[in-house]
Amino acid sequence: MTRAFLKIISGARQGLNVPLSGDSPLVIGRREGDLLLDDSLVSGRHCQVSARGVEWVLQDLGSTNGTTVDGRLVREVVLKPGCELSVGSTRMILFTSAEETQAEPKPGQEVPKNHLEIAWLLDEELVEVKGSAAADVIGQDLRLPPGVHALVEVIAGADLGKIFRFTRGNVSIGRKTGDIPLSDGEVSRRHSVIEIFGREMIFLRDFGSTNGTYHNGRRVSVARVRSGDTIGVGKTVMRLQVTR
Repeated sequence: MTRAFLKIISGARQGLNVPLSGDSPLVIGRREGDLLLDDSLVSGRHCQVSARGVEWVLQDLGSTNGTTVDGRLVREVVLKPGCELSVGSTRMILFTSAEETQAEPKPGQEVPKNHLEIAWLLDEELVEVKGSAAADVIGQDLRLPPGVHALVEVIAGADLGKIFRFTRGNVSIGRKTGDIPLSDGEVSRRHSVIEIFGREMIFLRDFGSTNGTYHNGRRVSVARVRSGDTIGVGKTVMRLQVTR
């Protein structure tokens, strides 16, 4: 079963991580439930999140003011990693992390020796990067592509509201170090990096951090990201914006 939790990014209980269980629904309400929100806009028993196979499903329980997912009022919907739930004045983001099973190797194919080996999907071409040096594939500074302007804005966490503008193509994230120095104690000193090769060729890469790197709510080693996507490190959530 996919492991998942809701991170509250605004509201009275901001910063709280609420784990989800496949055994029983998580009921959210003002008076009864597993997650209680002291908010007059929240109904006594407002909504619930439950497992359905490998998916997480949100159901509104007939609330007065409704439940929204990514800005859309819903009654029942399958939740996607990184989606934003709004219940009254509280906003939450769904984070998931699944153990990936390794496919059987094809005849003549070498079996990977360790899980530092990664694969990047560049357009339609799969480029394999093998060996323990995978985290240092791009070791030198990258020039920011001409005409491309990029920034990340912290939308949740201790550095809420801070904006970091890119002056080069590879930008490192760390605890009080790097191009994006965060004060979050759950961020590793050398946590992850964002690499921009072009407006549509942007990658997020984890440096083997203690608490992991999340793309749109899903834990990743390497992910292709786009403008508007969220990046999670520790208790911090950032949003990437790329313009010409």
